[in-house]
Amino acid sequence: MARRESAAAGPGSRALIVDLIRSSGPISRVELVKVTGLTQPTISNIVRRLIDDGVVRETGDTVATRGKPRSMLVINSRAAYGVGIHVGADTLTCVVTDTRGGTVGRQLVAGAAEEQPGDVVEQLATLYRDVTAGLGLPADSVAGMAVVGPGPVDVAGGRFLALPGLEQRADLDLAHALTQRLGVPVLVDSDAAAAAVGEFWGRQVSRDRTFGCLYMNAGIGSGVVLDGALHRGASSNAGKLGHIAVVHEGERCYCGNRGCLEQTAAPHVLAARVRATPDLADRLRIRPDDPDARAFDVLARAAIYGDPQARALVDESAALLAEGAVVLANLWDLDTLVLAGPGFAVAGSIYVTEIRRRLAERAFARDVHDVRVDLSSNPRDAAAIGGAALVLQGSVAPGHGPQVTARV
Repeated sequence: MARRESAAAGPGSRALIVDLIRSSGPISRVELVKVTGLTQPTISNIVRRLIDDGVVRETGDTVATRGKPRSMLVINSRAAYGVGIHVGADTLTCVVTDTRGGTVGRQLVAGAAEEQPGDVVEQLATLYRDVTAGLGLPADSVAGMAVVGPGPVDVAGGRFLALPGLEQRADLDLAHALTQRLGVPVLVDSDAAAAAVGEFWGRQVSRDRTFGCLYMNAGIGSGVVLDGALHRGASSNAGKLGHIAVVHEGERCYCGNRGCLEQTAAPHVLAARVRATPDLADRLRIRPDDPDARAFDVLARAAIYGDPQARALVDESAALLAEGAVVLANLWDLDTLVLAGPGFAVAGSIYVTEIRRRLAERAFARDVHDVRVDLSSNPRDAAAIGGAALVLQGSVAPGHGPQVTARV
């Protein structure tokens, strides 16, 4: 590989080295030279800065060679902490992760949708303070906070443009208001984008993978990570998989399209279909006023335990979502796809099985490579965890997207 000395001083080289140590560590400086094509002095300079910043540490282990023993490098999990808050229709979920993506704290606040806009800012700030104080985290150890929700979002402006079902929070300048209150960098992003980064970061996925995440909560979205960076699109609203048409001349969606995947396969659709089937609703003890999320969880659990009507509804949703997964895999030539979000928390195995089967049969490049399909290890908290990962990636590996000033 050609030497790339000219890129040595840029943030991209730091991001590259952090990614390699994150996904391949323990790793030696000599191995970094071989993998990157950068010179040994360049690698030494970048690694020295990372060690000085506290982002990377030497393990104390060495690898014996014919020459000088090689010290091994790993990410310092305590270098910094990220805070992610997922804004849901009726809950706020706050998660704190360490630099390697491990969850160190979590708090759930119910009834969040009833708050007024001014109260929302204070509620988010109070939640941040309570969680970080409860964990005993020094202020200078927290790299920042990300607030994530269904979007669409104005990432540069730090605000949500629309939050279906959460209209009181739409267009509120959250990032600026929270930064002023808390004195830490604050990002605003979509839940699907955050989940993609969180799964990529926490799973220690190599940057040479074309990594996709299919996210299902109230809506359906996706995120794709290329060369270690989230693909954002022109306005940071890429990946709206839920708004591809899967039913010709189907029901009109709020986006203006007809027959959207989100209007045919999402949890709120299945919850409505259960309510429209009184005998099924009675048997599953789903009340008309039950929130969609609870109704869907009950339905999904019944499907897992063999209720034929419930299973038929979930199977139909899984088949439609598999259509979307094929589109996503074919567009980006994915080699890895993870399913994340509360919609997969109960019946994720049904969706994984159907998507694996459909991709094995219909992915365009199936004769060249498989598409690995996995379920998130923590589907419900994936977006909040991803928010924390966005903060950490921007802090310790600037060059991937919105940057957060390092405070380590």
